[in-house]
Formats: sequence, structure tokens, C-alpha cells
Amino acid sequence: MTARAVRRRIRAIWPNVKGDRVLGVGFATPYLRTFTEEAERVIAVMPAAQGVMHWPDQGPGQVLLAEETELPLPDRSIDRLLLAHALESSPHPGVLLREAWRVLSDRGRLLVVAPNRAGLWSHADNTPFGKGQPYTRSQLNALLREDMFMPTGCEPALFFPPSERRLALSWAPAIEELGARWFSRFSGVLVMEASKQYYAAPVEKAAVKRARLAEALGGLKRPAVTGPFEPAGRREHRY
Repeated sequence: MTARAVRRRIRAIWPNVKGDRVLGVGFATPYLRTFTEEAERVIAVMPAAQGVMHWPDQGPGQVLLAEETELPLPDRSIDRLLLAHALESSPHPGVLLREAWRVLSDRGRLLVVAPNRAGLWSHADNTPFGKGQPYTRSQLNALLREDMFMPTGCEPALFFPPSERRLALSWAPAIEELGARWFSRFSGVLVMEASKQYYAAPVEKAAVKRARLAEALGGLKRPAVTGPFEPAGRREHRY
């Protein structure tokens, strides 16, 4: 029931992946199976610390065991990248996101499934979403922006309580619909999509570092930095 509820939200954001190359990082296989008959290729990467399992149940394996911060894939080789049970457990989330940025194509899309700090599931130790670092929506949004992604949408999921009781599960679909409409802030999981960002903020930081280095070495005048592409002043041209 849990995987089904999350898959529905994933499909709401990615309704069509026909012809795309889809990669899942972390423990993404419960959500990837919805794409196997539609995408050009579906691959799962499981972190070395987590271990590996055969997937799918039938046919050739489509799982790789690798360090999540060193994906064995070429640059711009993936159209859709799903991070599930990955970001919240990574000791270096920024490095993981930069690696995701590297392997995504220019028009690629990233989808992050992460526990919501305000939801019940992040406080339930007996579930996968109760482990690692939970995020609020604004925290996840800021983290993606810091690592050169532009959030484009977010779907909340898992409003029913983390329980295996039959009564709770029988009411789960109705609770999901009610929660998505009226209590989205308290979802158990955030499903956030982002696209690659190309603005030159890192260039500005590098310019400031060079200016500080120049001052330290020779007392040179700091060059004015007014923005990523904006010059400090304009020169007059004579024709």
C-alpha cells in the first residue's frame, strides 16, 4: 500500500516516459517498475553500503552496485533520475545531487522522494522513511537550488498513519485523497521534481575567491563583482 501510494504521486508528475532512459538511485525499485514497459531503458543503482538485490524478478538484472557519489554512467546519459531512500541517508547530499546533475541530460528531470519532517512517517522508526534526515518542503527546495537544480513541482504522499492494521489500510485511499486536498503540509513523504539549472552563481563565487587571493598575495585591488554576467562598468567605444 505504501509503495502504491508513492507510485501514484510519481506518475502524477511523470505521466509519460516513453523513449526515456530512467535511472533510480537508492532503494528505488518499488517505484521503477511502473516505467519498465514504457521507457527505453530502466536501471537501478543501489549504494554499496546498502547492498544489492536482483531486480526485476524475471528477466535480466537491471541493478548496479555503486557508490552513489560516483555513478558509473557517462555525462548527460539519463533523461529521468529518481532518488528514493537516498538523499535522506546520504552523508554527502550535496555531492550526490551534483552527481545527479552530471548524468542528467540537458532537458533531464530529477525526482526526489524524501521524508517530510512535518509528517508522521519521519518519526516512525519501523519504516524506511523514519531513518535518515527528513526535510521540510522549503528545506528540500533550498537544497536543490544550492546544487544547481530548479524545483518545478511537488506532490505530497502518505497521509495515512504508518500502520499494518487492516482497518487503517482499508481507509488509506480515502485518507490519501483527503490529505492531499486539505493537509498537504503534513504528508509523510515529499515527491519533488526539479530541472537542471545553468545560471552562473558558482562563477561569481570563484571570482570573489580570486579577488581575495590577489589581495592576500600582492595587495591588488579587488575587482568589482556585480553579478554572474554583469560587468562592473561599461567602456565607451569610438567608431
